[in-house]
Amino acid sequence: QAQLVGSGGGLVQAGGSLRLSCSAPGRIYSSAVMAWFRQVQGKEREFVAAFRWGVGRTLYADSVKGRFTISRGDAANTANLQMNDLKPEDTAVYYCARGVDLSSTPSQYRDWGQGTQVTVSS
Repeated sequence: QAQLVGSGGGLVQAGGSLRLSCSAPGRIYSSAVMAWFRQVQGKEREFVAAFRWGVGRTLYADSVKGRFTISRGDAANTANLQMNDLKPEDTAVYYCARGVDLSSTPSQYRDWGQGTQVTVSS
């Protein structure tokens, strides 16, 4: 498994914005899917968003539609998650992942990042 590197988490007030980045060790092929999941301690890992690298097709959880945007980053091997209008319920550890299917199921993703904490205060 390749280790992805997620970054960009932090503390923000409700209504604020953060941008998470995920760097892959090497080229991201057009067939790959980059995704973000989040997890609150004691709960299952929850799907947030996914992006098929070559064609740009996206998939979002209903809870983040219209607020979060997943996209390519400025670097060739980086994917971003722009999070706007953040809410306290968005507080979680966010994990980036790489797979080959545009899926909301964690088991479909082989490579994972180490997680970055996002805390939204009310």
